[in-house]
Amino acid sequence: MTKTARKKPHGLLTFALDFGPLLIFFIAYKVASLSQGPLAATITATIVFMVAIALALAISLIKIGRVSPMTWISAVLIVGFGALTIYFHDPAFIQLKPTIIYGGFATLLFAGLAMRRPLLRYVFGPIFEGLDETGWLKLSRNWAVFFAGMAALNEVLRATVSFDTWLTIKVWGVTTLSVAFALANIPMLLRHGLTVADAEAEPPVPPQG
Repeated sequence: MTKTARKKPHGLLTFALDFGPLLIFFIAYKVASLSQGPLAATITATIVFMVAIALALAISLIKIGRVSPMTWISAVLIVGFGALTIYFHDPAFIQLKPTIIYGGFATLLFAGLAMRRPLLRYVFGPIFEGLDETGWLKLSRNWAVFFAGMAALNEVLRATVSFDTWLTIKVWGVTTLSVAFALANIPMLLRHGLTVADAEAEPPVPPQG
């Protein structure tokens, strides 16, 4: 069986499953804010967020047959920090989650690079089979730097803006920036063995923290 025959394009579905729970979190907060105070709305939206990520994992397993390790880690942290937010009635926990996710991913990728092991290959390897070693190293390096920057940005936003503004930037600004950064990497990947069909089938966009 050829590579083309065994691969199915899941790019849009994968992105929808990654972005969908975050969008639902945003919508749930906005709707709850119409009848509840900011804290109560945050708690309600967090509960909805946790349910949404669980459903997204189930759909991914059923429709795609896999969930990437990064998505599993992100989901576990969403549930864990969501539970802390609900228990302590403190939105700081759910706001801290992206910093932990981004910082953790950056640390893992930098550690892999130090050992000349591009860890993103374990996430996208079965999909981007033609990518050479240099391409994997560059992709891991680029995302390591990006994740480190996102962790720092999230901390700045947590300290300087309201929860409502933070959530709006998180959903629309950070997601747009992540997609744009992923697309900016494609020309480099094409020079290192990635085919146009691979890039169209599954753009290299890690899960949205």
